[in-house]
This record gives sequence, structure tokens and C-alpha cells, in this order.
Amino acid sequence: MSIEVSKIVQGVEPSATLAMSAKAKELKSAGETVYNLSVGEPDFDTPKHICEAAIEAMKAGHTRYTVSSGIPQLKEAVCRDYKNRFGLDYKPSQCVVSCGAKHSLHNAFFTSLNPGDEVVLPAPCWVSYAELIKLCGATPVIVETKQEDGFKLTADAFLAAITPKTKMLLLCNPSNPTGSCYTRDELLALAKIVVEKDLVVIADEIYERLVYGGLSFTSFPTVLDGLQERTILIGGVSKTYAMTGWRIGWLLAPETFTKKVSSLQSQETSNPCSISQYAALAALEGDQGCVEAMKVEFEKRRNYVTERIAGIPGLSAPQMDGAFYAFMNIKNFLGRSYGGVEVKTDRDWCLALLEQKKVATVFGSAFFADGYARASFAASMETLEIAFDRIAEFVK
Repeated sequence: MSIEVSKIVQGVEPSATLAMSAKAKELKSAGETVYNLSVGEPDFDTPKHICEAAIEAMKAGHTRYTVSSGIPQLKEAVCRDYKNRFGLDYKPSQCVVSCGAKHSLHNAFFTSLNPGDEVVLPAPCWVSYAELIKLCGATPVIVETKQEDGFKLTADAFLAAITPKTKMLLLCNPSNPTGSCYTRDELLALAKIVVEKDLVVIADEIYERLVYGGLSFTSFPTVLDGLQERTILIGGVSKTYAMTGWRIGWLLAPETFTKKVSSLQSQETSNPCSISQYAALAALEGDQGCVEAMKVEFEKRRNYVTERIAGIPGLSAPQMDGAFYAFMNIKNFLGRSYGGVEVKTDRDWCLALLEQKKVATVFGSAFFADGYARASFAASMETLEIAFDRIAEFVK
């Protein structure tokens, strides 16, 4: 007798971003030089002082189970950080540290959603949101946004998507995959609807330290009194401190909610990696010059990629105010033949670009946006120069 896979897991789609990265690595292992713009992680090494803190933690014997919701020192540091930068008051008991922001999202969904609940999900959106929502038996309600609006959810579109089953809005700001960033006024318009309709918000702000052009980032629960009580705030160290592999994220929410999240996590993972927690503590409490240095370099790359896209006839992208992605409109290049290969969809285009020019991107349909391709500029300037030279050659 074969092992039967559950109906829930049968319906889960694999991560397209990881799949494209795996395809790029496959070509690389075969001896090809691949210019990988598919990966959603900083290309910098984790800062030295953070790595040293991990070594010191091991030497000090911090290699055992911790409190399920995270070590007290780290939760206190997280709360101080949000107080210092946004004026938000959270107690350590309102913070749950998890195995990455994706795990925090999983915990947030599983603790708040019931089968039949609906979650308003502006698209384009990160590939994992909808799958995690569906795993809870809830329904992601995909709301298309427009490139001319910066791919940002408008109040009118939000209102039109709300039904009696709507329980939650999920907002990623700055956005993966578009790089768009909401202004305070835009967030306020959405917040008023959230309060009026008595909804919950998951605010995924994992990229909030990576904003450009002198833009001031606004954290969602700060725009309206009472909003903090209905917001589940998601953060972590992965993007800000180049710590994707360390797997430390967190959520901040009312204490009645975080108590249940802690109970859930105690049954899932026991606790986040003890050593990684001490590294994350060093990241938050140490010199923040490393963050600024990475941000400066990302902004240089953002400016370069913006110029290159504008210089390729037929190619366009919304303004990238944050994160490290360009969401390229490739609709003008579909329905053509490339090197004898007929390209009808964005998936076809990205695969042909990878196979023929060895440039890895991610097809927009994975983010619920047909006719687009996401290119990460979390890559060296040399890689970006060669990659965009090859994209320009390819579309000719």
C-alpha cells in the first residue's frame, strides 16, 4: 500500500521563486555561468559582529532549548526597536520569535483563520501567502492592482472585495514582488475601512528598513488610533541584516493572541534556533552602520536597474521605492519566437531567457500577475550589468 497524500497538501503549489533558483543552480552545476536575478535574499555576507555573537553564544553554552516564544532578551530588544523607531508600545509578552518571517506568517494564519474565512490579498503578491492561507482552509481573495497605481491597493478596490466572510487584509509593505511602498495617506485610507468593517490586518513589513529616495517608511499600526489592537505585525532580521539562513522572524500582536501563537509554536518547533536568536539580538543591539551600508548599495543598484529598464524599448516597471525587486512588464515581448522557441506566457519567457541567455528571473504569474517578470537586484553590479545586457539582446 502506498502512502496517500492528504487532500490539503495535494493542493499546495511549490514555491516558484525557489523553483527558478533551483533551475539556475542546476545549470550552474552543469558548468554554465548563470546570472541569477531570481533570489529574494541579500547577496552580502552577514555582518561580522553578528557572526561573532553566534560563536560566543555557542561558547557560552546557549545550545539548548529556549522558551518557545524566544529568549526574553531578544523579545525585549524587538519591542525597544519598534518603540524607538515608530513609537509603538509592545510588551515582550506580545512578541513571538519564530523560525523566520514565513513561519511567523504561518503562525498568524493558523491562529486567526477558520475554514471559510476570506483574506483580501492585493496582487501582485508573494508566492507563499495564498498557499499558507489555503492550508488553513480559508480563502485568499485576490484583488488585482494596476501598474499605473504603483501596484498598490486602493480604498475602492478594497471595499469592493469585502464580503460577509471577509476576516482579514494582508498587506506587504514595501512589496515583494513590486518594490512599491505605501504612503501614510494611502495606508490611512485602508485603515479606516479596516476599522469600519471590523477586520484584522496582517502587516508584513519585513523589508521596512530597505526604502529609497529619502522616503520615510510608515508602519501600518501607527496611522490610526486603535489599529494596533487589530494588527498582526510581521518582521525579522533576514533582509535587513543579510541573515536569511539564520531563520529568525517575529510577530507582534495583542497578548491574548500571542499566548495562543506561543502554544501553537511549542507544538511545532519547540523554539527557534537558540544560536540564531543570540545572533539576532546582536543584530538589533549592535552598530546599525551595516544596515545603512547595504541600503546605500541597494539604492545604487535600484537606480541602475531603473535606467536599464527605461533604456529597453517596450519594457517597463513601476517605481521601486523599497525592497530589492524590479517587476518588469514583458507583455510586449510575448507571442514571439526566441531562438526557435515559441513564447506565449511569462513563464515561457523566463524559462527561455534562462536557457538561452542564462539569466534567471521569476515569472509574474507566480505572483498572480500575468505578463510580468520579477528581477532581484540583490546581486552584484557586475552581475546586473551582464544580466541586463543579455535581457536587451534577448528581447531584440
